[in-house]
Amino acid sequence: MDIDKIFYKTLFKNLFTDPFEIKFWDGSLEKYTPLETKRDSQEETAFKIIFNEPISKSDIIKNPSLAFGEGYMTKKIDIEGSIRKVIESIYNNKESFLSNSNKYVKLLGKASNNIKHSKENIEFHYDIGNDFYKLWLDDSMTYSCAYFKEQTDSLALAQRNKVGHILKKLDLKEGETLLDIGCGWGELIISAAKEYKVKSTGITLSTEQFAKIKERIENEKLNGLVDVELSDYRHLKNRRFDKIVSVGMLEHVGKSHIAEYFAAINNLLNDNGLSLLHSITSVDEGGNNTWIDKYIFPGGYIPSISELISSISDKDFSVIDVENLRLHYRRTLEYWASNFENALPEIRKTKDETFIRMWRLYLNACAASFNCGNVHIHQILFSKNPNNKLRWTRDYMYK
Repeated sequence: MDIDKIFYKTLFKNLFTDPFEIKFWDGSLEKYTPLETKRDSQEETAFKIIFNEPISKSDIIKNPSLAFGEGYMTKKIDIEGSIRKVIESIYNNKESFLSNSNKYVKLLGKASNNIKHSKENIEFHYDIGNDFYKLWLDDSMTYSCAYFKEQTDSLALAQRNKVGHILKKLDLKEGETLLDIGCGWGELIISAAKEYKVKSTGITLSTEQFAKIKERIENEKLNGLVDVELSDYRHLKNRRFDKIVSVGMLEHVGKSHIAEYFAAINNLLNDNGLSLLHSITSVDEGGNNTWIDKYIFPGGYIPSISELISSISDKDFSVIDVENLRLHYRRTLEYWASNFENALPEIRKTKDETFIRMWRLYLNACAASFNCGNVHIHQILFSKNPNNKLRWTRDYMYK
């Protein structure tokens, strides 16, 4: 018998929580039924994994997440059925070695996210092109977790909800100054200026985002009220803001720079000022997935919630509110994955199949991670010094 097939049959025996089939490179089929479902022998297979050619056994043993991710990208593996279902079936099997290895793990020996490396890493992901992101994001080009007041909300409505939710938490008042660190395509700073008449400044390391925001500012005649800078937050010296927000940016900072980030917030924030951090968080120890680090977000690091609270406390900030939006991000990613598939005719005009399979895997794997609770996303509101002028309840946030 083929030694590779023996290895695979043993490997996949107790890997998933759902019945599935494997089709090997020689055309032979193997059906697997988890012990808990064997009582119902009529249960249909949830998905089929097709191996067009073997993947190196040493690569799988060394780094299964990277090996299987690259195998799917390069068509060594095909999947019949839902990719997300496959990944969730692994994550739901807590005894599977792959469940643990595919979660966010520590990455050692990585280059520091100094100012030079940070810009390179951001450009790697965000400068793929505005035209690409426009195909599957909502019209506001908001590339972060949405906020669903109702599960049936459209993506566009949920993204407006999210921006409104954050701006209410920041308790903005006319004439105040707002800094958005990692401002994306500018929806939040533009909304803040329009709705609250605050002086909004956004910073980004992406030249594509910078150009788009400049265009929006001009088109909407917001010069003097909204500004954007192509800059690292560490370049902002001797400046002060009443409110500071960061949405989906801290994940790019890196473990060794988290303390530096909060030190910068401390220097930039006025006394009694408020800051809101919106970040993906890990359950236990922070880290990253090696496949995502190599192909999607180089230099990324997902901090644990305890790590963030500890870092905030180290600067004598006062934590006011902590909210978990995990299921909101699952729903957001479901929309993105669906929009991405619908946009494939346009995407294929400029991107090859390896790129398409890479992004399909990324969006579905992230949706699976949030759905299974491997990762969470938190909004943390904190103030510089105890601020006794804030409202006492959350009620105003939900009106």
